[in-house]
Amino acid sequence: MSNTSTFTLPPVPIEQCILPNGLRVVLSEDHSVPVVSVAVYYDVGSRNEKEGRTGFAHLFEHMMFQGSENVPKAAHFQYIFNAGGTMNGTTSSERTNYFETLPANQLPLALWLESDRMRSLKVTEENLENQRNAVQEEKRLNYDNRPYSNAFLRLNELIFRNPANAHSTIGSMEDLDAATIDDVREFFRIYYAPNNAVISIVGDFDEQEARRLVEKYFATIPGQPLPAPVDVTEPPEVSVRQEVYGDAFAQLPALMLGWKVPARRTPQYYALQLASDLLLEGESSRLYQKLVKGEESVVAIQGGIGERRGPSSLYLFAIPKPDHETAQIRQTIRDEISRLATNGPTGEEMEKLRNNLLNDATRGRQSTLFRAQRLAEYTLYDGNPHLFNTELEHYLKVTPEQIRDAVARYLNTDNYSLLEVIPSPEGNLEASASIAGQSSSEPEQPGATPPQVPPQPPAEPASPIEEPVTPIKTAKPHPEQPQQPADAPAR
Repeated sequence: MSNTSTFTLPPVPIEQCILPNGLRVVLSEDHSVPVVSVAVYYDVGSRNEKEGRTGFAHLFEHMMFQGSENVPKAAHFQYIFNAGGTMNGTTSSERTNYFETLPANQLPLALWLESDRMRSLKVTEENLENQRNAVQEEKRLNYDNRPYSNAFLRLNELIFRNPANAHSTIGSMEDLDAATIDDVREFFRIYYAPNNAVISIVGDFDEQEARRLVEKYFATIPGQPLPAPVDVTEPPEVSVRQEVYGDAFAQLPALMLGWKVPARRTPQYYALQLASDLLLEGESSRLYQKLVKGEESVVAIQGGIGERRGPSSLYLFAIPKPDHETAQIRQTIRDEISRLATNGPTGEEMEKLRNNLLNDATRGRQSTLFRAQRLAEYTLYDGNPHLFNTELEHYLKVTPEQIRDAVARYLNTDNYSLLEVIPSPEGNLEASASIAGQSSSEPEQPGATPPQVPPQPPAEPASPIEEPVTPIKTAKPHPEQPQQPADAPAR
């Protein structure tokens, strides 16, 4: 075995504190580059949404850029970009996050902006209607009019039985239409409270000064009573075993498989994450070599694990070549999974896994933003940012036998969801059917362009698109909110 099994990375310095209002703060100084990254994570994602009110978490990702007491609509973008920074926000099933990277001397600006919208977001009828339309247009663009995208959302519904896990982050058009201003204001009050958030700061700053700034801008924001933890428990069985899905935009049929697997940061999860890499990660993976290079039966194959605090998922997506039956492709996939479940990975594969783990960890640590996001995530999910320094060891300690046994228990079974996507001018067929021996030949499309293989399914909807901004004017400050930081450039 290579010495990679004993290789360790130097620990990242981590300091943490909690403000009286419940805001958790994580600091990691690094003076190697004169930049600073700030990540604000709110403990609200699609898992927190009620039936009939889906899409709220993602809607708020958009709403958070619509202005606050001292920041005009869309001006957040302009402040950050004019200061030489970058920024964005994303939503997942587990959380909503906002982040920026700026020159080190602009830390006060980042904290002022984030605190102002946490304290005094403008939740108005006008902003709600504007962003409701923006989200619905995003759904049309990125899901409803893109091949295979809605099928990925449907696969999630086949895997999970608990609505908190099964429904999509983007939400439904009907639920977004039904949202009222009172619903939205209450959602903001509950979930965008400081005691439901984590802020992490990584980069070139002085710890004492950063603490002073965080207290200055955030300490007077009141906490709120929080709802009970979300029940995301699942029975072991998937919801639906197999279904046919008609896709009006697909040029070729596709095959999707989904398994229910354990929650993140469990021994079985670590083993299955590595098994997923062996089967699906890159051109040297087992299934790529078998189906694309060997049998030449698929145009492309991809997949991976959807990481969650509750039951997670492992998915696989393949586009068969014309005249290749999906039944045979599925059998090849099952055979390869069975081989891994019986024999486990080889020594060479274990060496490859460890090398990739070390390479990814080393490269990730070079980014202040990567570190800020991971520190915030470990604090929000696990209550322990120091896991950033120890998580790699959990992966490096996984044995071939653990991978073999996890694959045998969770993947080499009949407990998985199978979704057969077929081109259909009528759109979704909404037909559940046994497809054990169904052929998957290309439909008649003379002169059709080659199919465009989509990226991995969007675990997160697209981030807010930058809106046209107007020149920023000084707004009347909130009575309890500090003024714009003195060292931020005048606008």
